[in-house]
Amino acid sequence: MHDAAESGDRDTLLDALAGSRLYALVARLHADTPGYTPPLPTQPDPTAPGRMCVTVLTAGMLPPWHPDWVFEAIGLDELARRWPDGVRRLAVNPGTPHAVTLAAGPGRRRAWSKAHARSGGPRGGVLLTHRAGPLHGPVAHGLAAGAHLAVHNGLVWNDLGAAYEGYGTDRARLRNPWSVLNRAAYRETLEALLATRLVGRTYESVLRIRHSLAGRLGRTPTAPEWAAALSDALTRRQATASDAAEAHEALRLAVTYEDRFRADGVLGAGERVDTLAAFDLGRAVNVVRLALGARLCDPREAEEAVLRTGSLARQAYGSWAEFSLGYSLARVMHFDADDATGVKYEQSLAQHRILTQDLNSPYRNIDWS
Repeated sequence: MHDAAESGDRDTLLDALAGSRLYALVARLHADTPGYTPPLPTQPDPTAPGRMCVTVLTAGMLPPWHPDWVFEAIGLDELARRWPDGVRRLAVNPGTPHAVTLAAGPGRRRAWSKAHARSGGPRGGVLLTHRAGPLHGPVAHGLAAGAHLAVHNGLVWNDLGAAYEGYGTDRARLRNPWSVLNRAAYRETLEALLATRLVGRTYESVLRIRHSLAGRLGRTPTAPEWAAALSDALTRRQATASDAAEAHEALRLAVTYEDRFRADGVLGAGERVDTLAAFDLGRAVNVVRLALGARLCDPREAEEAVLRTGSLARQAYGSWAEFSLGYSLARVMHFDADDATGVKYEQSLAQHRILTQDLNSPYRNIDWS
């Protein structure tokens, strides 16, 4: 964005802004008022004495977390729709080395909407790193456990700050699918995720049976050997027919997707995934960051939760690659019934490759141990 502004290419600058997340400061009292849309923030225009400008910030320029001041994500198209009468300038990151000021007359704002339509807004499936955020050490390690979802949503992976995606969106994502409306519900959900109680008891028990069998055999069992061991375990437990069917379906899914991972070169011959704990741990980091953005916890609580997540991840896995495969396998098994076109599989495969192969990935730059 700054380079585009320096070059004087207005269309390139608008395209850069349209593809970025912009944030508007809002008093939390106003943000929590149902049905009320607060006005866009304004301040005196430093380039035109006596005039006002609307101010927005990019993600890397947000100030420290504050309980009573929140930030809403806003695109160029929404800025154009909500623009206040009589204001003719937009200031992006004012007062910083990355400040950019744009003319904002009616004709210019029509160009903003066109730029948004061209770009489609911020995109997912990309690895974004905040260079001022933690890059090494225990906090970075814990945050990196949530990197799959950050890549999926096109959000910075290493930030515990004023906003995750935006105050209203963060609260909405906690409501659905997590049913989190208050601090107590947040803590309950976080503890369930850290205890890996949500990934699927049947999935985990089926993988544990193979892990135990592999220990006895000294190698990864074949699918028939695993199925036979599973049947024996179900018989000893006197499992119901429905429980047995669910367990064998979990085995089928694991075999199917591990074979696909092998065919795509991300799981070696004879290698296997022994636990799906990464799925809950990765989602735990996401829930923590959402709760921080939604003001259901403070930065100290969020950091403590992230540190716990990193510690639990190290106990469950031996490397970033193992962790990433555990997350990826759990995700594709979890969404199998809704993935007739294979989109979820391709997304998971792409996320795994980005995180394990991109030279800028935390999985390439943060020690596992």
